[in-house]
Amino acid sequence: MVLKEHAQLKDPFTYRLKKAFLGNPLNRHSLSHQRLSKTFALGILSSDCISSSAYGSEQILLALLPAFGLAAFNILMPMTAVVLAVLVIVTFSYREVVQIYTKSGGAYVVSRDNLGPLFSQIAAVALMLDYIVTVAIQSSAGIDAIISTFTGLQPYKVWMTLAVIALLTFGNLRGVKEAGAAFAIPTYLFVLSLVTVFGMGVYRISMGTLPKFDPNALHGAVAIGQAKGLLNFAAIFILLRAFANGGSSLTGLEAISDGVSLFRAPEGVNARKTLVIMSTILGSLVFGVSYFAHRTWATPYETGTPTVISQIARATLGSGTFGSVMFYVVQGTTMLILITGANTAFSGFPYLVNFVANDGFLPRQLTKRGHRLAFSNGIILLAVGAVSLVLITGGSVNHLVAFYALGVFTGFALVGFGMGKRALKNKGKGWVYKVGVNWLSGTVSAVIIVIFAVVKFTEGAWVILAITPILVFGLIKLNRQYRNEQAALRVGAGENRATSITRHDATILVDAVDLATLGTVRYARSLKPRKINAVHFVIDDLHADEIKEAWATNPALSDVAIEFIDCPDRRLPNAAVDYAIRTTQSPDVELTLLLPRRAYSAVLGRLLHDQTADEIAKPISQLPRVVATIVPFDVTRVLAQDDVQSDPIPSSEEKPATAPGLRRVSDEIPSDFETSHYSEDLIPINRATWRRRAHVRGKVTAIRTAPSGANPRVEIEVWDETGGITLQFIGRREVIGLEVGSTLCAEGMVAEDSGALTILNPSYEIVI
Repeated sequence: MVLKEHAQLKDPFTYRLKKAFLGNPLNRHSLSHQRLSKTFALGILSSDCISSSAYGSEQILLALLPAFGLAAFNILMPMTAVVLAVLVIVTFSYREVVQIYTKSGGAYVVSRDNLGPLFSQIAAVALMLDYIVTVAIQSSAGIDAIISTFTGLQPYKVWMTLAVIALLTFGNLRGVKEAGAAFAIPTYLFVLSLVTVFGMGVYRISMGTLPKFDPNALHGAVAIGQAKGLLNFAAIFILLRAFANGGSSLTGLEAISDGVSLFRAPEGVNARKTLVIMSTILGSLVFGVSYFAHRTWATPYETGTPTVISQIARATLGSGTFGSVMFYVVQGTTMLILITGANTAFSGFPYLVNFVANDGFLPRQLTKRGHRLAFSNGIILLAVGAVSLVLITGGSVNHLVAFYALGVFTGFALVGFGMGKRALKNKGKGWVYKVGVNWLSGTVSAVIIVIFAVVKFTEGAWVILAITPILVFGLIKLNRQYRNEQAALRVGAGENRATSITRHDATILVDAVDLATLGTVRYARSLKPRKINAVHFVIDDLHADEIKEAWATNPALSDVAIEFIDCPDRRLPNAAVDYAIRTTQSPDVELTLLLPRRAYSAVLGRLLHDQTADEIAKPISQLPRVVATIVPFDVTRVLAQDDVQSDPIPSSEEKPATAPGLRRVSDEIPSDFETSHYSEDLIPINRATWRRRAHVRGKVTAIRTAPSGANPRVEIEVWDETGGITLQFIGRREVIGLEVGSTLCAEGMVAEDSGALTILNPSYEIVI
């Protein structure tokens, strides 16, 4: 289906530049939700988690070797066992999460539903910081894998890391999907390559040929200290620091809970199985890396390269042809999975901030899809944060770990306590077990947070501890501001309609049914227009349904018809110009286009709200016989004078998509299927002839309904590649299940209304 091109309005330079950089804009109707099998979901969603095994054991050794010397290799395995025990406890807790929260889960939703808004914002801040650090640390670790192979690249590490982040940002701005075979392959290749390394290592152990490094002879390796007792305070502190470092192995464990809705049905069951498999693979890889580091005395380097995992690969694979080739394979797959893990954050972070912004705790700009249907503002925010961290730390994985696990275990703790509270409240089947498992997970995670905050305080954890309460306070204040503004704009029961004397045409552009819109309707009546219309350009179907319901039930708007016009590329100024040109085709028609503009405080208004009215008014003012009038409504004045309470506005209930008797073609129909039983009689719309029957098919671009105080009537504007035609349904107020953007087949007698061809009360079928 070819969409109508926007008329008259010339693309600005910035938009042409965006098209050249990112490609043509995607149609919003192409946005789909891809369901994943367990095989693909494991590869796609677990890359962040499984890739942590590449540096978790190395971080433990970094803390132990300078203090305990070669004895650190003996301490490594018990320390790894403790980390794996925590992995098991947290996994059992998240099994409950993915079973219950099948639409969207994770620490934010669990905390919001069970612990309240304060804890939900703590979770939001922790997860946002975690995602930012994930991009920085995974990209840096991926570059370390390259430098471990090509050591001459060490001076360019920071620039290479920034290049990786820039490449990921560019790819995601162009609309890279979070689901696809390309993102699953690195995970399986990495697991397969490590299994090969471990298999060769076991073989060399059995043959007695596994080499052992001499840490004191490795130039550039970390300093090897002298063995000391384990019972003094300093030694215990170092052991706790090593454990905190090893906790970085568990990052990414929440990815399954954040992506449950991507699974095929039954979502909860499939997600639960995938979570257990992912944790099992992670635990096995962490154990294997630690075990062979213990057997080979693989030692971390001050610069981060060569990595411990690369030393293990050299020791186990040997120097023969097979070993040399496999070494490059191991390093390549390690680099790929680490960078793929960084890309996972580019999928998770924008959806998280979109979710938080929809709840009113972040600026609304983060809810908008961009040029390629991605949440561009969230992607850019994530990239800026990650770049800043890389520049501050020089891309050092060791330094970045200090920022890492604190946020991760904050999420684990909130999930554990939240799910425990839920089980205690509902007391369903096995509730005692669920309370015990989840509270154990929450308690263990909380203890780890305290340990991490203490032992990593001077290494950078103080930054997270300082910034978290500031950000949480800021989110709560921002939400209060949003709620006050919503309350100020809420339509009261006492709002009355004004008297109107009709002369010329007036159209109100509607984005919400609130006091600002009602004020604009009153102003339109005072202009004495011949006809008053209201128009909403649909960029979000759910929001359009809410407006339709609010408009139909408000007595102050009973004499004003509202029209819903499709805006698939979300370019409102272009859609407004198209509408104005169509409405003023007759030379004796003049149009006043009224745009409600809600005026907020100078600083917060710019930060929290866009300037859509101004963007629309500028091109409209250049059209003949069209006047764009911005009707301001001062929300700040209402807030100051009325001291309105800030109760949140309840969301509307979900409406059924279909009704009994409605004919809808199944979603499983092949893409080349044209239409239904009368497809052979289809004609292009431009061949429809007055007083002849016509069978047409096209995309619904506008829906107009009669005012609630007038006789029931619905008008549907349908277009194909050749032209458009209007379908009129007399005696009804809606066509259930039909939305702008749908594809419709219609059959009936062609008539004429005000010079335009129409089909009156046609038989119809919704194809898509």
